[in-house]
Amino acid sequence: MTGTLSATRPQQSTNRRSGNVVLQTQALTKRYGERLAVNNLDLAVYQGDIFGFLGPNGAGKTTTIRMALGLITPTSGSVEVLGQEVQQHRAAVLPRVGALVETPALYLYMSGRDNLRAVASVLGGVPEARLDYVLDLVGLAGRDKDRVRTYSLGMKQRLGVAIALLNDPDLLVLDEPANGLDPAGIVEMRDLMRRLAAEGKTVFISSHVLTEVRQICTRVAILAQGKLVTETTIDELVKGHGEFVVTLEPAYLNEALALVRQQPWGTRARVDAVTNALITSAPQGHGRDLNLFLVQAGFAPDGLTPQTQDLEQVFLQLTGTDPKNGKVEKQS
Repeated sequence: MTGTLSATRPQQSTNRRSGNVVLQTQALTKRYGERLAVNNLDLAVYQGDIFGFLGPNGAGKTTTIRMALGLITPTSGSVEVLGQEVQQHRAAVLPRVGALVETPALYLYMSGRDNLRAVASVLGGVPEARLDYVLDLVGLAGRDKDRVRTYSLGMKQRLGVAIALLNDPDLLVLDEPANGLDPAGIVEMRDLMRRLAAEGKTVFISSHVLTEVRQICTRVAILAQGKLVTETTIDELVKGHGEFVVTLEPAYLNEALALVRQQPWGTRARVDAVTNALITSAPQGHGRDLNLFLVQAGFAPDGLTPQTQDLEQVFLQLTGTDPKNGKVEKQS
């Protein structure tokens, strides 16, 4: 399945669900002279999704986002947001969308609150209570009167998210929302995204931080050289190949391995050199049957879980990206 895909053969998800489509692209294409930045892209993002939009630098992610926000015009194809074509209905659609694209444009000489007020005036006015709410939501309530020039990169990022939330949008589009955040800030941002999704909002995230994508996103799309490689659920993307990770007492590991390899279902069993765990298939493909077999043989497992693939390795394989070229960031 996923592990055998090439970057030129898009995987169509078998887990597309019914529901309100909040953002949809159809044959979306953007060309700059001879360079094809986005190539015939079809996406569907549903209400309540936390949707991860992934790809190496230069894959076309930001170009796609800019077309979705009506900032640039597609060469061909279309983008619909909240059921309306963006280019034709920008005035009706964009007030229902909040966005943070690349580095937020902030007035450094003004306070955080005054930055919100400046944006609110463009939106036609926002009650002070709403400003209080979004400042508290992003963890800036105690620093709202400080000038933005005194903010750290992470605080500026938080303020950018607060600006995106000012108009209580139905769709939130965030480009690298964890940029500059410390570990605690990343956890808070993750919780915020989940809270918004639970309220029925849709969150569209472009990110390089694959560990965060793995933890927060429900669905993902991966681009490579402007083309869609795969669109699927996170669980489907990292799903293993029917094997299980078994933790045993080290003293019994080799004996258990030898026994399992004698079984018709366990001929490919092995020991993981890093974790020192037994990796094996199971009788009838069921973990419970494997557990029962080991217990009856006198090798009761300390732990037994389905094996999953590492998201970074799946990403690198699908996109053909060299992890040493600086195009992929992985945080632990």
